[in-house]
Formats: sequence, structure tokens, C-alpha cells
Amino acid sequence: MATGASGGGKGPSRARSGAARKAPAASARKRPPAKGAKNAKGPNGGGRRPPAKKGGRSTRPDPVTQLVLGLLKLLFRLYHLLATGVGSLFRAYGRGARELNPDHRRDGAGLALLGAALVLASVTWFQPEGVVTVALERVVRGGFGVLCMVLPVLVAGLAWGLLRHPERNEDTGRIAIGASALAVGVLGIVHIAAGTPNPSEGMGPVRMAGGVVGWLVSAPLEAALSAWVAVPLLLLLGAFGVLVITATPVYRVPERLAALWDLATLRDRAPQEDDESPEPARRGKKSKPDADVEIGEHDKPYDTPVVEDRPGRSRPASSGDLIDELMDPDPFVDPAPVLEPPEPAEPVSDPVPEVPDPTPAPRRAEQLPLSSSGEIYELPTVGLLKPGSTVKPRTKANDVVVAALTGVLEQFDIDAQVTGFTRGPTITRYEIELGQGIKVEKVTALTKNIAYAVKSGDVRIISPIPGKSAIGVEIPNVDKDIVSLGDVLASPAATTEHHPMLVGLGKDVEGRTVVANLAKMPHILIAGATGAGKSTCINGLITSILMRATPDEVRMVLVDPKRVELTMYAGIPHLITPIITNPKKAAEALDWVVGEMDRRYDDLAASGFRHIDDFNKAVRAGKLTAPPGSERVYTPYPYMLVIVDELADLMMVAPRDVEDSVVRITQLARAAGIHLVLATQRPSVDVVTGLIKANVPSRLAFATSSLADSRVILDQPGAEKLVGQGDALFLPMGASKPMRLQNAYVSEKEIHGIVDHCKKQMEPAYREDVAAAAAQKKEIDEDIGDDLDLLLQAVELVVSTQFGSTSMLQRKLRVGFAKAGRLMDLMESRDIVGPSEGSKARDVLAKPDDLPELLEKLRSGE
Repeated sequence: MATGASGGGKGPSRARSGAARKAPAASARKRPPAKGAKNAKGPNGGGRRPPAKKGGRSTRPDPVTQLVLGLLKLLFRLYHLLATGVGSLFRAYGRGARELNPDHRRDGAGLALLGAALVLASVTWFQPEGVVTVALERVVRGGFGVLCMVLPVLVAGLAWGLLRHPERNEDTGRIAIGASALAVGVLGIVHIAAGTPNPSEGMGPVRMAGGVVGWLVSAPLEAALSAWVAVPLLLLLGAFGVLVITATPVYRVPERLAALWDLATLRDRAPQEDDESPEPARRGKKSKPDADVEIGEHDKPYDTPVVEDRPGRSRPASSGDLIDELMDPDPFVDPAPVLEPPEPAEPVSDPVPEVPDPTPAPRRAEQLPLSSSGEIYELPTVGLLKPGSTVKPRTKANDVVVAALTGVLEQFDIDAQVTGFTRGPTITRYEIELGQGIKVEKVTALTKNIAYAVKSGDVRIISPIPGKSAIGVEIPNVDKDIVSLGDVLASPAATTEHHPMLVGLGKDVEGRTVVANLAKMPHILIAGATGAGKSTCINGLITSILMRATPDEVRMVLVDPKRVELTMYAGIPHLITPIITNPKKAAEALDWVVGEMDRRYDDLAASGFRHIDDFNKAVRAGKLTAPPGSERVYTPYPYMLVIVDELADLMMVAPRDVEDSVVRITQLARAAGIHLVLATQRPSVDVVTGLIKANVPSRLAFATSSLADSRVILDQPGAEKLVGQGDALFLPMGASKPMRLQNAYVSEKEIHGIVDHCKKQMEPAYREDVAAAAAQKKEIDEDIGDDLDLLLQAVELVVSTQFGSTSMLQRKLRVGFAKAGRLMDLMESRDIVGPSEGSKARDVLAKPDDLPELLEKLRSGE
């Protein structure tokens, strides 16, 4: 039994032991300790130990100790409260300092450096008195040796740069690094030349040598490599400092040396010294006569209306600004020319001739046929135009947008990163580079997500950025800069180009100045919604012409159907006729421009020239005379600029005449020196017709209200996403993609000042043949005779039914075919119906609402 019991108990026993072996740790964790069992860690049998006793009493601190600890805690809390308050005060002051105007922060730094320069001059140039000044003098002389005498001048120069040239603050770090390298190299060489005195032997010889800095640089090199090797190394260090200061790469050293030699020998001023005529002062910016340009040089391959500019330049360079010319923005990279062919050429109108004319005609006698007198005309000064705001290359808002763009890319798991941005006056373009195997569509499809992340609804994506393997995201700036027309006309791109038809447009997304030559457009269409900046752009174009051209160089025809936009230019000497506000008179003036174009082409054909510039050069040089027996005297032709402020109004009143004149001018007038600027706020297909679009190659689109309007102006979308207030897309002739720019602003006060200056110089000389041509057109078919009543009936019938048919007049008025045809011709001569189109009915130009006024004019004989 015992055996059986024991044998029968083996199974459960083994099972329990097996289960115990499988999970001994689990059973140990879950099984509670038995009562009375002893803990393996201690003899108490429980997990907690009783409080230790010392001498039978507890170790709890006595009341005195508790009081001391309480006082310490109170003092700590009071200190923490005081520290928190002081820290909050300083943080508030720091936030206020960060929110301070950047101009004030810059001025504060400049004034601090100026104060430091004064202190250094007082302790180095004069005998110091006082404990502090003596100690400072010992530190400065002991540290920099003999170079301490130059230290106040260097610090004062740095302060002057901060105060006088705020636009070059980004160069301060580069100049400081270069000056430090140059100073270390010079101090080391001076210390070696003085025998390398050691400070342990006395500070007197060290002060008379290169100081402690010179000893730290020269002593290890001389000990390790000898003075013969140390001096050349220090010379290389000093040369590197000079290259960094002047921003000159090594490969451009010969070019800069040649520029210095030309400046030292005044080679660039030689032509001005030989010119004893007072006319250059009269001409203002005209340094080279137009007669020096060789024939045919106005036509160049791959030419563009946009004149190149270099980034980072905000004022014109001169021969006296040597440091400005030598300080390139990037010392190791040649800046690429802006929006120009790879090889920039000399200005079109100012190349140097191979054989100059020894007896050029004086400019004062070169009065054009539109001039009324031979008075001296002085151009307005640039000081009449106010400068814009200081350019900010980077702000806190840019960092916030970069973080938002990075977050969007990470959120959608796109292998791309924001590599940089270029901040313009109104728009900042952020560059996004993709990883390997990432489609461009993944980023372009996130337009709405990007707009949501950056909190802006005006996001425009460019893929790719022209000339870069990157996607551009253009986002409006929260803090915008003001682009002034004065800054644009004072830029090197405008001052180095002497063509009278050069106008300032503004600045692009990268902050570069954009100026264009209207003679190379050769015609431009400006369109945009109301309030987008179109009128300001027209004012900028006219003001640019007034600032750069005299009345014998450029004459203008201004058409203002709205009657309030261009009234401030009334009476300027550049006008051919008073400002035209009547749409019908505008159509007649355009017809006169067509006749003027034909007359100019007759002279070009008779003289054998292909461009008006070649004709004018030959006339100024005295090489072109009238045929024998002719009383005519050849005179140079000025450029003619026709500006229509609202094309839609003209197309509503006289669509056929306006379209015919515009198409003829745009097709043929380029070589005749006649150029059109057409502006409209309704860019629809009935205003900007297909013929007008085909012959106006340059476009300037401001913000539009719909995608269809953008396609009419630019033949592509984009203008509907502009932000307004001068934000525009400029598509010059020959360009495949438009460039985004902020149009230059000019105030009415500035315009009035320039107009008053021009009016004081010369009285306007209007062309009488413009009004004579309009009167001659009105005299056509004037003899109505006894057919007045019949004509009134025919006009009432045709206008009310809007159906101009000769057979209808025969049936309704019961007249013959000859009489009905005569009535139709009379209505055509008075712009009631259009010309005949074969068997089709004629277009009725008059509206039923105008019928009473039209009948009254016919009865009165007008």
C-alpha cells in the first residue's frame, strides 16, 4: 500500500515539479510570503526594516535643527523669487532690444565702436593719466605692439561703415576676418624683424615690436622652421587678409591690378578731359555722344530689352569709389549677370568708335523738328526722387516659413529639404531640393498644404527655378520693403546705360534692379485689375523718360480716356499734342501716328537706311543732305512714345479704327522709332484682340481677377496669384518664362516736382498737323445736300435695328440702289457703320443709346 501510494503519487508529484521547473520565477513572484517566514535579506521576516535606534532613542532632528532647516528653506525660496524676478526683467529687456528697429541697433553698434575708437586713441596717441587709462594703455601696447597706433583708425573705419553704409552690413564679418589675418601677419613679421624679444625678458622690447600677439605667432614658427620660412608664411597670411578684405579671388588679381592702374593714370577720364564743350553739363548723364555709335550696332544677336544689373548694388559706382568697386559680394564666386546673355556687351548707344569724327556737330545745335527753340535743357536731378526703405536680407518671418516648409515635407514623408531662400521686396522665394528618385509632382501637389502651413493664400510654386535644379516656393513677405523709382534710376544698370528710352521697372524676387529699354520691347502691353498698380507703373515709365531724355530725344503722345490719370503731365515740353481725353480724337491721333510712321519710312527708303538711329547719326554727322533742287533740310527724328492709359475705352468707341492703327504701328513702327505702351484693366479678347496680341511681344501683368485674364495677357497662368500693390510678372520680348518683380513706386509729390522742373526748362511745342489731320478727316463727304432728312431716317433705321444693309434701306426708304449706297457711305464717313465687307451686312458702330445725340449732331452739321 505504501508502495502503491507512493507509486501512485509519482504522477502528480512529477507534474507539479515539472510545472515548478517551467516557471519558478512566476510562482515566486505571485506567491505571497508565508506568515512568520524570515526574509532572506534580513532577520525580521518582513520587507521593511524598523527605524534604527541609537541608545534606545529615535534619530529625528530636534526643534532647533528643524528651525535652522526652515530658515534655510525660506532663504532659498526668497533667493529663487528674487532671481526669477531679475531674470524676468532682463528677459523682458532682451525681448525689447530684439524687437528694436534694426536701424537703431545698427546705429547703436556703430556709435559704440566710435566710442571705443576714441578711448583707444586717447590711450595710444596721448599720454594717459589715471589708473584705468594707464592699465588700458599697457594692455593695448603690450598686446599689439607698434600696431596699436593704427588700431583707433581701424575701429573708427568699421564704425563709419556701420553708420554710413547700412546696406553692406553683411560684409562686416568678412572684413573683420581679413583685417585680423592681415594684422596677425604684419605683427609676426614686425616681431621677427625686431629680434623676437621674449616677454620673460621684459615687456619693454615686446611693446616696441609686435606685442604679445606678434610673439605668439612668430616665436613658435621661428623655433620650429627658422625665420627664413616663418616670414614667407606670415606674408602669405597677410596677403590672404588683403584678398578677403577686398573680396578678390586669386584668379582676379590681374584684373583688379589693371583697374587700379587705369584709375591711377586717369585713363577712364581721358575722353572727358579733352571735351571742352559745356554741353555735357547740359546733358546731365550723357557722357558719350550718340553720333559715336556705328551704323547697325543697335541690332545685336540674342538682344533683350532688360538691362543687366549686379546683385547687392544700390547706388552707382564711380571712379572715386575704389573700395566699392573692389568689394565684391562674394570673394570667391563671380556673380552671374542678371537676366542677360552669358557675355555682357557694351551699351548699345555708347561703344567707342574706331575712327572718331574730328569735328562732331555741337549737341546744342541739334534741335529736332519737334523743338520750339534752341534753349539749353537741363535734366532733372535724381535728388527729386526719394530713396526707398533699407533692404533686409533676412528676418524672423523667413525662419518661421522655413520651419513650416520643412514640417510639411516631413509630415508627408518626402525626401526633400529647404536649401535656402532669396528675399525680395515683396516676395521671398524658398528653394527646395529633392532627393534621388523623388518626383517633382509630390511637392507641387502640396500647394494647398503649404499655403495652410505658412498661413498665406498667395503661394506660387515654380518648378524648376530657371538656372537651378530646385523647386521655388514664392510666399509674400509679412514685412515688405518699399521699392523707390529713385533707387532704381540710381542703380548701376540705369546710370551706365545712356539710351533715352530706358525706364525703371522695379526689383525682382532676388532683390536685383530691373530696368528695360522701351526701344527694344518694341511695344508693351500692361494689364491688371483695378488697384493692382497699373497707373503707378505708367507714372514710373513717364517719369523715367522725363528724368533721362530731353524733348529733342523723346516726344510723347498721352491718351487718357479717364481724364484724371495723366493730367499732372499737362504742359511738359515732351508732348506732341495736349493730353487726349476724347476717345474719337485718340483714334484720330493714332491715325496721325500712322502717317508720321509712313513719312519716316519714306525718308529711310530714300536715304538707304534701315533704322532711324542710323538715319539720325548720318544727319548729325552731316553725311546726309536733301536732293538738289529740294528746299527740305534733313533733321534728326526723335523717338516717339505713345501711351494709352485705357485701351478698353477706345475699343468700345471706335474699335475698327483703333485696332487698324494699333496693328499698323506695332507691325511696322519699330525701325521708325515709334513705340506703343498699351494699358488696360479689362484684358478680355474683345479688347486685346488676336492681332494686337500677335504684334505686341512684351507683356507686363499685374494682379488679375481670373485665370482667363492671365491667359489673355501672358498666354499662361500666374497673374491671378499675384498679391497686388505693384506685384507683377514681366515677360519681355524673347523670354519663355515671366520674371516676377515689384514695381517701383513714385509719389505724386515727386512727379509734380519733376514736371515743374521740366516746365521751367522749355515751353511745349505742339504739332499743328495733328489737329489738321483730324479736321481734314471730318471734311470728307461733308456735302449732304438735300439728303439730310433721308440720312436721318436711314441713321435711325440702321442704329435702332443694329443692321446695316443697303438692300434694307432700299426696301424701307423706297430708294434706288445708288441712293442707298450713298447713304451708307455717308454713315461710314461719320463712324456710324463700318466699311463694306462684300455681301455681308456692315457692322453698326453706334449704339441705340447714342441715337438722340447722333441725330442732333447731324442736324447741327457737326
